[in-house]
Amino acid sequence: MACSNNSDMLTFSGHIAVFRKMFLRVIILIAIFSIVIFSIKGITWKILLAPSDSSFVTYRLIEGFMSCIGVDFHFDTFSVDLITTDLSSQFMTHISTSLYLGALSASPFILYELFRFVSPALYENERKYAIPAILIVYMLFILGVLMSYFILFPISFRFLGTYSVAEAVHSTITLDSYISTFTTLTLIMGLVFQLPVISFLLAKLGFIDSNLLVQYRKHAIVCIALVAAIITPPDIMTLILVTIPLCLLYEVSIRVAKIIER
Repeated sequence: MACSNNSDMLTFSGHIAVFRKMFLRVIILIAIFSIVIFSIKGITWKILLAPSDSSFVTYRLIEGFMSCIGVDFHFDTFSVDLITTDLSSQFMTHISTSLYLGALSASPFILYELFRFVSPALYENERKYAIPAILIVYMLFILGVLMSYFILFPISFRFLGTYSVAEAVHSTITLDSYISTFTTLTLIMGLVFQLPVISFLLAKLGFIDSNLLVQYRKHAIVCIALVAAIITPPDIMTLILVTIPLCLLYEVSIRVAKIIER
């Protein structure tokens, strides 16, 4: 890095040069991961399209759980056709999806590069807490991504893809629509799962405390349900599956605020 401690100050042009090198490394990393993902097309798209299959692991796990508690429950088999309407649609979607997954795969290295860039400006005690904070942010984001992939997106796709106003009307979903919904829900859930981090920052700045969060718990649950209703399809099952973990994250936020107060 440009400097080893706070006393070694860079000029503005020096900071720009360091940032340019860091940015170039990030772009190269994303490009490498994207090319690798683009090259293993079979594996990549098998994973991406898995939630659209009626034999997806989430459905099997739910059926297994229901069987364990003595309930004979099975999902109906469904089939939704994915189509493309433009000549270059599949190729361009393949490229854009590879870039998105490349950035997602390279995200740990990107966070590391960002930390290297800002760490010279941090005091030693700040540097000590920065690494755990970055790890927590990243783990929460990945939990949100996994929540979207295994629960929110497959159930949303099943409901919206098979919903029909009449027997004469059949759904054929475009590949662009499928990927757009997939990436949007993934990013939203990754960001929503940062609620404890946001609470930590607000508590650290003195804007909130645990008593305030407890006092407005009922209001928060209503707001969480409204947010879940906005970001999910209009079916009660998906709404519940999103609302419950968000409420749990709110309870975690209360615990985080209490820790800050101590």
